[in-house]
Amino acid sequence: MTIPMETMLVYAADLFGTAVFAVTGAIRGREKSLDLLGVIVLACTVGVGGGILRDCAIGATPAAALTSGTYLALCIGMGLGVFKIPSVWVQKNAEIITYLDAVGLGVFTAIGTAKAMEYQLPPITVVWSGILTAVGGGMIRDVLVGTVPAVLKNDFYATASMIGGVLYLVLDYAGMPIFSRFVVVSLTVMVIRLWAYRHKLQLPRADQ
Repeated sequence: MTIPMETMLVYAADLFGTAVFAVTGAIRGREKSLDLLGVIVLACTVGVGGGILRDCAIGATPAAALTSGTYLALCIGMGLGVFKIPSVWVQKNAEIITYLDAVGLGVFTAIGTAKAMEYQLPPITVVWSGILTAVGGGMIRDVLVGTVPAVLKNDFYATASMIGGVLYLVLDYAGMPIFSRFVVVSLTVMVIRLWAYRHKLQLPRADQ
C-alpha cells in the first residue's frame, strides 16, 4: 500500500520534533549533573512524554510513541549523543537549542490538535490536547529534577501553543487541507515563541 506523501512528511516532522525535544531534555540532565541513565531518562521524558500523556487522556491507547520502537530509540540516541558532547559546545550553542525547541513546540502543537480532532473532541479539548502534547514532557522533566515547571513561569511557551491550537481550529472551519493546516500552525507557533523570546515577552505575574 502506498503511503500518501503528506502522511510521510507529517511523520518525518513528528520524528524531528521528538529528536529536538529529546535533546533539550538531555541537556537539562547535563545541567543537573545527572549520570548517563538520568540524561537518557530525561531525553525520553521530554521527547515522548507529552504525546503519551495526550494519548492516555483522550483514550488513544496504546500510546503512539509506544507502538513503534522508533520514537524511544531516537530519544535514547539523542540522549547518548548529548551526553558525549563537550560542555563547552553545549554552552556556546544554547541559542541554537532555543530555536530548535521552538520548531518542536510548533510541530507538537499541530500534531496534538490534529490527533484530538480525529477523535471528534470538543474545541476546548482540541486546543488543550495540542498544549499538552507540546509542553507535557517538559513539565514532567522539571518535576523529576525538582524545579517549578518552566511552562508555568517563563515567557510565551504554552501561550504560543494555545494560540496555535485555536488557529488550527479556525483553519479547519475555513476548510484548509490538513497538511496546509499543519504547516501554518507549526510555523505560527514557532514565530510567536521566538518573537516572545527575543523581546522577553511574559504574561503578568502574581503579586508577592
